[in-house]
Amino acid sequence: MEFKDVVKKRRSTRRYTGQPVEKEKLLRAMELAIKAPSSKNTRSTRLMAVTDLKRVHELGRLRDWGSSLLEEAGAAVIVLGDEKESPMWQANASIMGVMLQLALVDEGLATCWVHVGDYLTLKDEPESQRSEDFVKALFPEIPSDYRVWCVISIGYADYTPKPLPDYEGPERILLVE
Repeated sequence: MEFKDVVKKRRSTRRYTGQPVEKEKLLRAMELAIKAPSSKNTRSTRLMAVTDLKRVHELGRLRDWGSSLLEEAGAAVIVLGDEKESPMWQANASIMGVMLQLALVDEGLATCWVHVGDYLTLKDEPESQRSEDFVKALFPEIPSDYRVWCVISIGYADYTPKPLPDYEGPERILLVE
């Protein structure tokens, strides 16, 4: 698939068939994503693939809004950052997360970014657990000094998302000559 087609096809997919994702496709996409640029080439981002469907689906309880789509996903990748490696770890993790999503589209898979960071598991309860702490408790394999930036849900869509709207004009792209 040409790059422009990958970009056009990438959509945030929130409904999946539940079919497991082939590990080969996941690994190929991750191997491309880790080539993402990072601030001063610090390479502060790590990817943790989750293919055990029970654990993937448990991630659906990450927050009380916007994460339940993981309960039908066929895999997930937890995007981690090492804040000791770079003060730009969040930007680095974001770049790699997007690169991962594009690589997964090229593999014929659908994805959606699920924010973690400092969000709470229960948005209307200020004393609820931080979603990052929820993920770290669920996955003790995550090194304690890594931060959890987001979770990418992965799977086969059970619908065809509408294409993105066409170019909107100069209010979105400025050209200074």
